[in-house]
Amino acid sequence: MTEVRKEAPQRFLTTKEAAFVVGICKRTLEKHRTYGTGPKYRKIGGRVLYDIDDLRAWTEIGARVSTTDPIDDFIRPAKRHAALAPRYAGRK
Repeated sequence: MTEVRKEAPQRFLTTKEAAFVVGICKRTLEKHRTYGTGPKYRKIGGRVLYDIDDLRAWTEIGARVSTTDPIDDFIRPAKRHAALAPRYAGRK
């Protein structure tokens, strides 16, 4: 009897693959990771890996239907101060 093995779908992506999926540069994704403004990641065996569901959730933060939509939450720029800077309430 022949045993048929089905490959499990790849669930985790490398930084390069994740950056391609999201549509940003690899270096930008690395900066987001460093500054704490990026998607969740895992470090497995010394490699940084991203779950595709976490990438989707992170990109949904910036989803808008119209420019007049209220900005409750947004993806901050990949800058050191972005993770620490307070929101400017009442800014016009």
